Amino acid sequence: MDTNESLEEFYRRKFNWIPESLASEIGHFNIFRLEPYLEGKMKAVPYRRRDFYKIMLVKGPGTVHYADRINEVKKQALSFSNPLVPYKWDHLAPDTQGIYCIFNPHFFMNFGQIQQYEVFQPNGNHIFELEDEEVQEVERIFEKMEAEFNSEYKYKYDALRALILELIHFGMKLQPAAIQKTQHGNASLRIASIFLELLERQFPIDDTHQTVGVRSPSDFAEKLNVHVNHLNRAVKEMTGKTTSQLIADRVLQESKILLKQSSWNVSEIAYGLGFTEVTHFNNFFKKHVSLTPTQYRKG
Repeated sequence: MDTNESLEEFYRRKFNWIPESLASEIGHFNIFRLEPYLEGKMKAVPYRRRDFYKIMLVKGPGTVHYADRINEVKKQALSFSNPLVPYKWDHLAPDTQGIYCIFNPHFFMNFGQIQQYEVFQPNGNHIFELEDEEVQEVERIFEKMEAEFNSEYKYKYDALRALILELIHFGMKLQPAAIQKTQHGNASLRIASIFLELLERQFPIDDTHQTVGVRSPSDFAEKLNVHVNHLNRAVKEMTGKTTSQLIADRVLQESKILLKQSSWNVSEIAYGLGFTEVTHFNNFFKKHVSLTPTQYRKG
C-alpha cells in the first residue's frame, strides 16, 4: 500500500537526489519551474497524498481528480495541495508549464496555523482558474519568491512565508465560480473505484515484514477524505456489497493464496494481513471457510 509521499520520495521521484537542507530545523521550502514535456511524453501525478504543501501556477489545460469530484482547468490556474487531500493531476497539453513551491508543515511552525485557510481545508476550493492579468500577478509573486530564495538575506525564510501567505490570500479572494468545477458523472462510481484501487494496492503480500495497514471502512474513508457513511453508500450502490464485505473478501482471497503457496507460518500470514493476534485471524478464517487456517493448508 502506498503511504503518503514524503519530501524525500518526492525528490527521488522528480530529481533522483535529496537536498542536504531537508532536515533543517527551520522546516523545508523549495521552488521549481514546471517545464514543458519533451516529445509529448506527459506524466500524470499519481493519485495519493503527500506529506507536504504545494502551491502551483500551471499554464495549460488539465484535469485534477479528487475522491468525489473532478476539476477541469481550461487554460491556466492556481492550485493549492495539502497533506489531507489525495489527488491526481493529468496535464492535457505537452507545452504545459508553470512554477510551484513546496514546503512542509514545520516550515510554518510558530508562524501561524497554515491549515486554517480554506484553500488547504478538505472541503475548500483548491483550484482557481485565472485570467491573463491574474496570471501576471501570480507570476510576479513567484518571481519574488525565486529571487528571495536565491538571496543571502538573513531573514529570507520569513520573507518567503510572507509571500506564501500572499499567494494564499490571492487565491482566497478569487471567486469560486471562476473555475468550471464539474462533478463526476457518477460520484459513487468514482469513490467506489478508488476504494477498490486502494484496497488492491495492498496486495500481494510478498514479504514477511509487509503488513496490510488499511483494514477498516473508516481507514479507507480517511484515505479518501470522505465520510465513512458516504463511502459505504457509494460502495454498496456500485457493487452490491458492503465495504466490510469487500475488504473481508480480499483479505480472505490473499490468506488462501499464502496458505497454499507460501512457506510462511500462520502467525506470519496473520501479521501480513493486518491481524494483531493470530487468534483473530483463525476466527476470521474459520468464520468464512469453516476450517482453521492449518486445516485448510493441509486439505
